[in-house]
Amino acid sequence: MGRTITIEPVTRIEGHAKVVVHLDDAGKVEKARFHVNEFRGFEKFCEGRLFYEMPLITERICGICPVSHHLASAKACDQVLGVEPPRPAKLLRELMHMGQMIQSHSMHFFELAGPDLLLGFDADPAIRNVVGIVQANPELALKAIRLRKFGQEIIARVGDRRIHPNFAVPGGVNKALSPADRDAMLADIRDMIGFVQDGMGVMKGWMAKHQKEMETFASFPTGYLSMVDGNNAVALYDGQLRLVDSERKQLECFDGRKYLDYIGEHVESWSYLKFPFYRKMGWPDGVYRVGPLGRLNAADRLATPLAQKEFEEWRKINNGRCVEGSLYFHYARLIEDLYAVERAQQLLEDPEILSKDIRAAGRITNHEGVGVIEAPRGTLWHHYWVDENGQLEKVNLIVATGNNNYAMSRAVEEVAKTYVHGDNVTEGALNRIEAAIRAYDPCLSCSTHAVGRMPMEVTIFDAAGQEVRRVSRGSCR
Repeated sequence: MGRTITIEPVTRIEGHAKVVVHLDDAGKVEKARFHVNEFRGFEKFCEGRLFYEMPLITERICGICPVSHHLASAKACDQVLGVEPPRPAKLLRELMHMGQMIQSHSMHFFELAGPDLLLGFDADPAIRNVVGIVQANPELALKAIRLRKFGQEIIARVGDRRIHPNFAVPGGVNKALSPADRDAMLADIRDMIGFVQDGMGVMKGWMAKHQKEMETFASFPTGYLSMVDGNNAVALYDGQLRLVDSERKQLECFDGRKYLDYIGEHVESWSYLKFPFYRKMGWPDGVYRVGPLGRLNAADRLATPLAQKEFEEWRKINNGRCVEGSLYFHYARLIEDLYAVERAQQLLEDPEILSKDIRAAGRITNHEGVGVIEAPRGTLWHHYWVDENGQLEKVNLIVATGNNNYAMSRAVEEVAKTYVHGDNVTEGALNRIEAAIRAYDPCLSCSTHAVGRMPMEVTIFDAAGQEVRRVSRGSCR
């Protein structure tokens, strides 16, 4: 019986989780696990609700990425009605989605991952936070705030509210875009592109100084899954799903609404979060990663010019093969941030974006509906089964973070084995374990959560179960 180190809660992520590191008698890491220890039960308590209520109910799953759930739910409801929303409605939905991507990616890089990269993994926890970023580089911090604000303003101008919008409805949307709102958003595009590029410069500078860490930090082979268009370019709102192996060989390209034919879910007793996998390869050989790293590995290109140039640089990292290091999520996230700003510009300049043809009417045609979308953190499924009255009989949600569940646990174990040795556990080692999780930007919460001090305590026990050391710290979320 060896010793156990517990990190609880993990900080600078959305929601609540803990890490348990098991040491053998020699003080070496035997295994480490990422435990998701909050249960939400959304799938069960939605049963009996009317299907058209779901875009407003399920967006309450999270206060950071509500638009992703809102739109995935609306797409599932479209299928229940058997209707195709008018093109202007799809343009507006995608525009709101770009706002979601911009605000989420910008917040994560500058405010959640930034303290580690800009101030150092071993920096004093008292300054290794967003306040420390402001003090170290106030100009960059201001640009980060403006970027996130821009994303939120897109959501608000399109859907009236920055959080939990009432906009997408079965068959389309409930509000047309005004010329004034379109012009206001376009006026800021050039500045926003420059701000993302400034962040890109910071990331590239860090990468150049820490190349070995980029290549080895939680680096391991998996499959990669992403939504793509007909040219295998990254598609965030609509498209086919493409799955590739670690050598970028295509395993599948399929209609995401038929996910049950391709995706299974493994269960472990120590986590409330399931472990999705590719059915044909089985568990655990069929595990895959999603999100920015998954999308750039699975796709062949990006459909906007500046982001495509960065993507071409990305492809040089591992000589065209999949990029496997978990810290590369941060670089990929910024490339996507740039794409989202450029794509927002393309959408706003489309003449049909101001059309009032925004909704298609229909009746219940199908007793199942599946909505698929690329949330900031990866592929998201909403699957509803309804009766003849439109009441939900069953709900299945596979969230983006769930798709990365195996990878996060693997990342934690890889980093723990590298940096944790015996009972001399440094604060920087603990932070690196958390950073392995933060790279995936997991969203574990069901809605907005408490803001304030989130203490972390690590307790080390000897083989007899006696406490030999306790390390505590507080972190301001």
